[in-house]
Amino acid sequence: MTVCFKFKLCRSVDWIKEEKTCRLNTRFAIKNGGSLMTKGHTFHVEREIFPTHLAGNCLNHSCTEDEICIAGKCVPVLKEKIYKDCSDIVKRDQSKKGQDGVYVIYPDTRREVFCDMTTGGGGWTVIQKRQDGEMDFYRTWIEYKDGFGTVTKNYWIGNDVIHALARDKNQELRIDLQRHNGEQAYAVYSTFYIGDENNKYMLTVSGYNGTAGDSLTYHNGMRFSTKDQDNDIKSDGSCSILRHGAWWYKNCLHSNLNGQYAQSALSGWEYPVWEHWKYDEALKKTVMMIRYKN
Repeated sequence: MTVCFKFKLCRSVDWIKEEKTCRLNTRFAIKNGGSLMTKGHTFHVEREIFPTHLAGNCLNHSCTEDEICIAGKCVPVLKEKIYKDCSDIVKRDQSKKGQDGVYVIYPDTRREVFCDMTTGGGGWTVIQKRQDGEMDFYRTWIEYKDGFGTVTKNYWIGNDVIHALARDKNQELRIDLQRHNGEQAYAVYSTFYIGDENNKYMLTVSGYNGTAGDSLTYHNGMRFSTKDQDNDIKSDGSCSILRHGAWWYKNCLHSNLNGQYAQSALSGWEYPVWEHWKYDEALKKTVMMIRYKN
């Protein structure tokens, strides 16, 4: 079980000193725990490792099974485990190996994501997924920042989430590709992370291995671009607009996995393409996923 509580306008980690002015929003916490996971203002810890110096007597009353006693108050605990990412789930619960599907993680706040628990031992957090043309990926900077789509079908997890997942700079990236005829290939990069929004989600990627060829290292060091924010180095136009997508465009691309979806293997750089595998051929399915390197 996990303790989750929130301060109002708190600044100090020593919450006991501020308890009178920053009262715990206890009943709200147990019903809406995910929404309390805001940066800098929420503290959560599993019951088993809760610091003993923060626990105290409950005076003349006892806490229920859904509460823990902290400094004389019964604070609700979340029954939901707090996992940082999909690799954290597998590490702490081996029964999840081989169980692909939707899981809840807390990279920054509560998120539902698709976890690949099978490939290479599992533990992959899917950050991009495309399987058909149901979802339009030609979207704005804000939409790519926050994320969009349906995790079981087509989605972009959100640049803020990708940054939160990879900010320790110890993530590997795997990209799975499929042609319209069913042929498949993959690319794995031993180093992957992106900067925050102030740095325009700058891409750092290296260490290629796989069967698809390396069509991402070309984009290393580039800032993310969307149709309403041009951060490429092309001098005569926006790569995002020209190639109908959002990516770490340079001048312009070797890959374009967020390009316009095509229902067949059309030729064109505006489609989801991976140059060093099938040059400018529109791909049917793409999956991008990251995993913490142990």
